[in-house]
Amino acid sequence: MSFPKFKNPKLFEEAFTHRSYLNEAKLKVTSNERLEFLGDSILSFVVSDHLFTKFPDFEEGTLTNLRSLLVNTKNLSEIARELKMGKLLKLSRGEEESKGRENATLLENSFEAYIGALFLDQGIASVVKFLEDVLFPRIQNFVAKKAFKDPKSLLQEKVQAKKQNSPLYRVLCESGPAHAKTFKVGVYVDGKLLGEGSGKSKQIAEESAARVALESKS
Repeated sequence: MSFPKFKNPKLFEEAFTHRSYLNEAKLKVTSNERLEFLGDSILSFVVSDHLFTKFPDFEEGTLTNLRSLLVNTKNLSEIARELKMGKLLKLSRGEEESKGRENATLLENSFEAYIGALFLDQGIASVVKFLEDVLFPRIQNFVAKKAFKDPKSLLQEKVQAKKQNSPLYRVLCESGPAHAKTFKVGVYVDGKLLGEGSGKSKQIAEESAARVALESKS
């Protein structure tokens, strides 16, 4: 898709000006950091409003997880790549040589900065329209895959659907010093070990074990 024409072209340019470029630019320019700050808040608001309206039966925790999937670095940088935002970035030679145009964080930041610039230039309606085109179509895929749910919740659902008892998590062993322990956890259903997982906390180890169990049951 093509970007809408800005009333103030300087806002569009600023959205794609990385701070590293300032050291080399002879002209007085501003980086996209302030626009990124604004865009991050606007993005969160618009996405929250959309999810709240679209999924009236979803609880707060589910809405929060779904929003996180939509606005995380991975998702936003993928969209920025599709929109070829990397080609628009103004970078220092150093950033250019280190493949800054493909850097996920820089792409995410430029996407958020663009949202901020679009809001200032054309208002919230244009932001909503833009997100309806590039971001909201991804929601259904996340919902269909239940990607917004943690592995433990998904395993619980699968087990309940088979009329089995709820999964039981047991710490199999602990290793490492007290300040940096690693936990190994097993998940059992009706006495049968379905998966094992490790992590720096019991919660992480349990989620890892649930993920293994889901993969073995799929």
